[in-house]
Amino acid sequence: MQARRILVIVVVFIAAVSAVLSFYLLEREETRRVAAERVVVVSFSGPIMETRPLGMTGAITPQDVRRALSTIADDRSIDAVVMRIDTSGGSVAASQEISSMVEDFHLPVVVSMADMAASGGYYIAAASDGIVAHPGTMTGSIGVILTVMNLEGLYEKLGIDVEVIKSGEHKDMMQRALTEEERGILQELSDEAYGQFVDHVAESRDMDPARVRELATGEIFMGSQAYEHGLVDELGGEEEAIQLAGEVAGLNDPERYELPSPSPFQLLHWLAVDARSALSGLLLPEEMRWIEMFEEYIYPRINY
Repeated sequence: MQARRILVIVVVFIAAVSAVLSFYLLEREETRRVAAERVVVVSFSGPIMETRPLGMTGAITPQDVRRALSTIADDRSIDAVVMRIDTSGGSVAASQEISSMVEDFHLPVVVSMADMAASGGYYIAAASDGIVAHPGTMTGSIGVILTVMNLEGLYEKLGIDVEVIKSGEHKDMMQRALTEEERGILQELSDEAYGQFVDHVAESRDMDPARVRELATGEIFMGSQAYEHGLVDELGGEEEAIQLAGEVAGLNDPERYELPSPSPFQLLHWLAVDARSALSGLLLPEEMRWIEMFEEYIYPRINY
């Protein structure tokens, strides 16, 4: 117990020191307000997932977006944001989490769609202050899919005998052939998620829910079709998105800007924070309170 407490303290100390160093380096870089009207472009690509599996590089997670937006928020020279998205969709909850971040961000956010921004990608885009798509972008796919694999036949062919001990009538329904009642249960889940998707698009895009349902068949639209349907605001690429973001932010001459690569201190801080999160599950409540008191003491407090 003592060893794990020391380990977490070391991790928290590394995270705190790296955060302090990153903060002062940033302050030294941003001692003056840059005269240019900056629109930062940040890119996200891959399936939308709650967490990235170990060894996987291409994915969009709430953690990725949260870190990018946090870095942007710390840079007072930035006036607006263009999110370049390339994804076929993914997790419902992760899409909703990222969408909330986009909607609540204090600077204008415009989404620039790349090759594809479908399903969960469109869910995220709908929350932005404007959407720009290429005529050939594949988008839309407003719908929900739930897949259940029945492996009973495969197990039988391989000679694998599976015994299930359960409490709860439907606990094992994702591991065998479904009953009609269970199909109905899963259909209700799918319909609920679908309703949330439709309501989100209707509210965010200020569209009639009935019209959104007409478009929410799960089909893919080309960017040109999505524009005709009112699902995107303009056709074009990143430059058009920068201009639209500038208009939303009230800029006269928006200038493209890209975030510098994370400093070694930022990377160390992020790694230590992730490690702290993973290790926190090993601690007792009173031990966590002790660690939080330590963090409260060492972390800088920034006010405007």
